[in-house]
Amino acid sequence: MSDGMMFSPTSPAVVSVDCPAKTNLTLHVGGRREAWGGRHELDTIYCAIGVFDTVTVRQKPAGSGFSLDISGRFLGDLASSSTDLRNNHAVRALFAMAEESGNSADVAITIEKNIPVGAGLGGGSSDCAGAMLALNSLWELNWPLERLQQIAAHLGADMPFCLTGGYARGTGYGEKIELLNSTNPEVQSLVAAGYTGDVLVGAYRAELSTPEVYASFDELGAKAGDANSLQLAAISLHPRSGVAIDEALQYGATQAFVSGSGPSVVAFVPNADTAAAIERAWYESNAVDRVIHATAPVTPIVRAQ
Repeated sequence: MSDGMMFSPTSPAVVSVDCPAKTNLTLHVGGRREAWGGRHELDTIYCAIGVFDTVTVRQKPAGSGFSLDISGRFLGDLASSSTDLRNNHAVRALFAMAEESGNSADVAITIEKNIPVGAGLGGGSSDCAGAMLALNSLWELNWPLERLQQIAAHLGADMPFCLTGGYARGTGYGEKIELLNSTNPEVQSLVAAGYTGDVLVGAYRAELSTPEVYASFDELGAKAGDANSLQLAAISLHPRSGVAIDEALQYGATQAFVSGSGPSVVAFVPNADTAAAIERAWYESNAVDRVIHATAPVTPIVRAQ
């Protein structure tokens, strides 16, 4: 930490955050903006779903540097060599928070991964948000959400939303966040259209590159009637997602769609019997690799020790 900055004796020694995955109930993609580094203009309704990574932070001795330990199944590229550690979203959040606060980055970060990687569920963004929330408590900064969102907006499009969870509308390239409660007319309209109930996530061992999906979208455009403009592009690159959507709707899902840029499929189900029928169909047809049961909406959970 910087000279003269001391923690109080009551400072938490360890802080853990259960940070949820995100999906996009609607995702309308506009044109590319060169001023945004080629990112597309978005208008989306975010929803946090109850699949959680757990990010834990602990202060290390001054001058010892940061460390990162990741556990969990299906880590994909996150299991790569230590030379890539600084590109991890939680580590990027650590350095951004350290620079903003004047604290050192001598922090041990542990991530327990349960959100599939490269799946359109915002796992990296969730880890970033979890690290920021944890450091805000560990360092007793007590910064308001608005300040954290300003930092998060420089790190990635979904990250400001992942700090809050629940429902929110995202505009700009997704970084401008308007929190929505359950009485909001847009949320009530989506609930009435079937975006409610328990959630099944059809997950895959395969990943989709977000830039590749957007490149396909630039070529193919969106399919009329799709609430997610990227769904056609994602299915063109990963056809099993389309099979999973069709089967979920056939067996009683009130809504089923590609989550974000895919390939994961999210299905809202009205009851346990429907959930069981969809899960059975998915496995019998090999439409998905695994099924995750969740609820929505949810919010991050911060635990200081």
